[in-house]
Amino acid sequence: MYVADSRASTPAPASAEGADRPVVAGRRRAAVAPTVLALGTVSLITDVSSEMVTAVLPLYLVAGLGLSPLGFGLLDGIYNGFSALVRLAGGHLADRGGGRHKWVAGLGYGISALCKPLLLLAHSLTPIGLILAADRTGKGLRTAPRDALISLSSTPETRGRSFGVHRAMDTAGALLGPLVAFLILRATVDGYDAVFTVSFCVAVTGVLVLVLFVPGKRVPVAPTPEAPQGSQDGPGQADAAAQPATDAVRPTLRAALALLRRRDLRHLTVCALLLGLATVSDSFIYLLLQRRLGVPDRWFALLPLGTAAAFLLLAVPLGRLADRVGRWRVFLAGHGSLLLAYALLLTSWHGTALPYAVLTLHGGFYAATDGVLMAAASDRVPEELRSSGLAVVQTGQALARFACSLLFGAAWTLWGDRTALVAATAVLAACAAFSYTLRPKSPTPLRPKGTATG
Repeated sequence: MYVADSRASTPAPASAEGADRPVVAGRRRAAVAPTVLALGTVSLITDVSSEMVTAVLPLYLVAGLGLSPLGFGLLDGIYNGFSALVRLAGGHLADRGGGRHKWVAGLGYGISALCKPLLLLAHSLTPIGLILAADRTGKGLRTAPRDALISLSSTPETRGRSFGVHRAMDTAGALLGPLVAFLILRATVDGYDAVFTVSFCVAVTGVLVLVLFVPGKRVPVAPTPEAPQGSQDGPGQADAAAQPATDAVRPTLRAALALLRRRDLRHLTVCALLLGLATVSDSFIYLLLQRRLGVPDRWFALLPLGTAAAFLLLAVPLGRLADRVGRWRVFLAGHGSLLLAYALLLTSWHGTALPYAVLTLHGGFYAATDGVLMAAASDRVPEELRSSGLAVVQTGQALARFACSLLFGAAWTLWGDRTALVAATAVLAACAAFSYTLRPKSPTPLRPKGTATG
């Protein structure tokens, strides 16, 4: 893996066969900016902390505190969707400051870290809900500025790879977190309290790494002669990325929401929202697997390892594939992987390979959608609104997943887990089919500023 080379290069003539790929004189290099690697380290450490809690939370709430599936669905919806309420605020604050992406992200990481020890004091639905809401507020503040830093530190033709590298490092933390939680639960008497305490210490370390090693201002990347046609998934995105500096837009919330007037970004946001409505929470997937296979409680914390391992192995390859063949295609294919995971959970198969197959498909879904969606959205948002624009897309998706957690928990309580999953599968299939009809057509190459298009 190489860091981004900032030296200018001269474009070489492109052949007809490779016209949809970036051609740069000299050798090709896998460009990953140092800022991306630093942010990946922060995310790795922070995810160890977060996933320690996430891995034990479903069992702690359902088995330990005796919450119903509906009550758990409410809390899980808060945990995964409350950040939607503050993502636009975080993106707006970062864009307004010009160079505040790092510090707004740092504020979010700090809030989430402070919430971990508070879980030691909460033993009922209301205080736990408030703590999880505060934790997700921190996540909402940091996500858009962090992704904007990744996007702005990368060249257009390598954004999929950069997001893939970041998500792979992030997922390495997600892989380690449940393992650490499992070891703590086995080694201590008051296992849950020990998990929450260690999680806090790890989270503080992540904040320190952000403050010390992530640049406060974006390091300019070298302009590229032409972005890959494959990375542009539809007409209209070139004008967002190649907008001249003289046409800079004042970073306001109104300007960010006005980006939805762009047909391509609006379609992307609508698809993310619709597909989010049928994206069953990870915690429910693990609870379904536990019930199907009779997994003992002490092994429950290890189930997220399967998802994280698949995500880790596939994030970079699928990010690079998205750069070559189109981000939209990979994004939709990822939801096809999730649909297959649902289908396997609905079959009568109880073989030993079932959890491996489901968790691999589940991890492949995240690898094909999480960073790829942000890379695709970055192509359609101007630099001065990058953080706010990404927050608009993330907000729609987060609100939809919040609604899905509530609805799935209610359906499970009323009709049972199998009927609830059948309904989610049908909705996902319908939303995926509709999203396919909105796919961008006739990719438009992105040309450098001042280049004649004759």
